[in-house]
Amino acid sequence: MNAPRSAWLFLAPALVVLGVFFLLPVLAALVLSLTDYDLYALADIRNLRFVGFGNYWELLHRPLFWSALGHTVYFVAVGVPLSMGASLGAALLLNSPLARCKPLFRTALFAPVVTTVVAVAVIWRYLFNTKYGMANHVLGLLGIHPVDWLGDPHWAMPTIILFAVWKNFGYNMIIFLAGLQAIPPDLYEAARIDGASSWRQFRHITLPMLKPTLLMVAILTVSGYFQLFAEPYVMTEGGPLQSTVSVLYLMYDEGFKWWNLGSASAVAFLLFLLMFAVTVLMLKLSRRGEHPDGGPA
Repeated sequence: MNAPRSAWLFLAPALVVLGVFFLLPVLAALVLSLTDYDLYALADIRNLRFVGFGNYWELLHRPLFWSALGHTVYFVAVGVPLSMGASLGAALLLNSPLARCKPLFRTALFAPVVTTVVAVAVIWRYLFNTKYGMANHVLGLLGIHPVDWLGDPHWAMPTIILFAVWKNFGYNMIIFLAGLQAIPPDLYEAARIDGASSWRQFRHITLPMLKPTLLMVAILTVSGYFQLFAEPYVMTEGGPLQSTVSVLYLMYDEGFKWWNLGSASAVAFLLFLLMFAVTVLMLKLSRRGEHPDGGPA
């Protein structure tokens, strides 16, 4: 048996699994988005009609879709820099030679990532409760009036962003920590001999050497934050006044509350196109300032 045939033989089980559990559902959802598949079609498939791009056209003329898109973009634009900043800061602290009990702190900071989103979100609802939450209790000690964190449209999304950053930054912290540990120590030693300050070492050694890691973390974080659902679903149920309805939350409502499965599939593919466009843009921006051979300018 020749090598290519052997390679395809070993790849076949994984390809079959990907085809059955990923490719086929994606194609089915794409076909579904071109129909008016709803509760009536569930009862009798003869009620199913092909509407082409009608679902997409209707969504683009729907104020709630643009409102949900705005909430999602706001969540990504604010949450991603905060999450990456917290992750990189924690990784730098853990990578410092002055740090003690590194395994303990690494485990403690990573613990929120492996906890159940629903369980932790319920706890945060109590922490930010208007009447007896710990957050308002601390504000009261400082002489500040209580804030309706989850009941005020101006504060609901920032509270969810704070929760998401706390919940997810530990995952990126581990990736950054691995990237920092891969930087040769000789570079820092040479910089110290030349009299470079800590800030100059960070700016001219750490950041350039972490550029591939930063790009990967940025793409992963942006993709994850665009799929905002569990946090508003548990903490605010899309309120108040639909101020925390995300695109994925809208898809859930369309598909499993109103049973407009065709429209829900169209929402999913519009979100995919947005995420794909943002990812391509990030890749193009990351390649600016590089030589054709891939090195820095």
